[in-house]
Amino acid sequence: MRKVRTRWRIVILLALLALVATACSEGDSVDVGDETTTTEAATQTTAAPGETTEAPTETTAPPESGAQVLIAAQGSEPDQLDPHMTSAYASFQVLENVYDTLVQPAADLSMEPALAESWEISDDNLTWTFQLRDGVKWHNGRDFVAGDVVYSFERIIAEGLNGWRFGAVDTITAPDDSTVVITLTQPSPNLLVSIAGFKGMAIIPEEIVTDGTIGTNPIGTGPFRFVSQSPDEGIVLEKNPDYWRASEGLPELDGIRFVQIPDAGTKLTALRTGEVHWIDAVPPQDIESLGAEDGITVGRVPGGDYHYFALNQNRAPFDDVRVRQAIAHAINREEIAEAAQFGAATANQTAIPASNVAWYYDYAPFGSGDTATAQALLDEAGVSGLTIDFLVTSDFPETVTQAQVIAAELAAVGITVEITDVDFSTWLDLQGNGEFDAFMLSWIGNIDPDDFYYAQHHSTGGFNFQGYANAEVDSLLDAARVETDQAARKALYDEAAQMIVDDASYIYLYNPDNINAWRDEVGGYATRGDNAIRFEETTLN
Repeated sequence: MRKVRTRWRIVILLALLALVATACSEGDSVDVGDETTTTEAATQTTAAPGETTEAPTETTAPPESGAQVLIAAQGSEPDQLDPHMTSAYASFQVLENVYDTLVQPAADLSMEPALAESWEISDDNLTWTFQLRDGVKWHNGRDFVAGDVVYSFERIIAEGLNGWRFGAVDTITAPDDSTVVITLTQPSPNLLVSIAGFKGMAIIPEEIVTDGTIGTNPIGTGPFRFVSQSPDEGIVLEKNPDYWRASEGLPELDGIRFVQIPDAGTKLTALRTGEVHWIDAVPPQDIESLGAEDGITVGRVPGGDYHYFALNQNRAPFDDVRVRQAIAHAINREEIAEAAQFGAATANQTAIPASNVAWYYDYAPFGSGDTATAQALLDEAGVSGLTIDFLVTSDFPETVTQAQVIAAELAAVGITVEITDVDFSTWLDLQGNGEFDAFMLSWIGNIDPDDFYYAQHHSTGGFNFQGYANAEVDSLLDAARVETDQAARKALYDEAAQMIVDDASYIYLYNPDNINAWRDEVGGYATRGDNAIRFEETTLN
């Protein structure tokens, strides 16, 4: 989330304010942009101050004056606009409206057709055949064909951040222009979520990779097409008249302008005064007052994110499960959620929120501020006078607040917490190099249980920075990946989740709500459980 501070001239107050990082956890994983990446992306995007970088489309002028152009305020700056190479939430807010995936999450998070209008699975569950939608065009006018899907997936596998999602894939072929066949080495019941759960798996045209413009001038098949990006205007999109849902009258908006307002107070003021129509996040402490105001709607739904911290099991005494369990008992998750989210969250001792009905597992073995049990476990482990260095980042301010509450709570059992607050790029380096006692952050937007547990807790998982290794958990997670019966699959994940929680691989805290706000002249928009920002059905009166 490390942001280059794009000034939006309409909101003059920005020039007077210190720029503050906002707490959008808010892809599939946490936002891993950093100051260097964002600065480089901005340098590529703007050749000189005030100039715009235009997409190679037939129409690149901003929508005409008087058109229905939604002004959407983001709390942070997109680091780049290459969907395969970013995991910045601010980038996906834009890209959600530019690109499509083969299938996509519906409002209830089930998978529905998108570029693929149907699919079939072979009896042995090893061959998936996707029939593509007819008449789809890229924003540059070229026909969309099956070869575009093959190219996109092969690029993700070879270069993208999400190549691990294709772990069970053997081949991806296009027998003709309207058919894509994916063959697997083993059954993969979560294949649809893996290949299409968010826009990091977007289908792209090869030509914008070849000419090097994908990061600055995206061309998709989605409801809106890229026009320009500049410090003065933000990111401008216009209606795609050739959108494959155009027969339904979509999109209804003539365009969208994404503007970046890092300061939460300024962003709220811009919404109240009508300078913007929509904002991406509402500070939890302002939910009640903002929702009571005339002319403003606050959308709030249980989200798929989870907040947690992890102890470094490659360092003593955190390699002792009793010490980790003691800490898990001593903290009060309700107090932590209230302090960090002002009640706009639900305390949870597992990763998956109750709103994810299909996969939620109600398991809570730890007390709530149970200092007696915590002290007994520490005594049993022979640990006293423990000091923990907590790695947090003000780029996600809630991590600082949470660490402060935890420090007060652990003091009751003789544990001293020293808080190390660094910028997010440094945080990532320290985490990746194992230079921490404890680190705290969040994961976002997950749907399938494999996304909640495998990469984080399998001994070979790519995000298992805490050094957790449990052969039984590995076996359960491996088995669940190939189990095609949902009831049996859930049973495997429930068993694995219980072990992960009991072992305190992560110490889970809470699931925050997803919260947006918009003016009453905005219609047809709904806050989503997966935090995707979709404006294709939005209207502006």
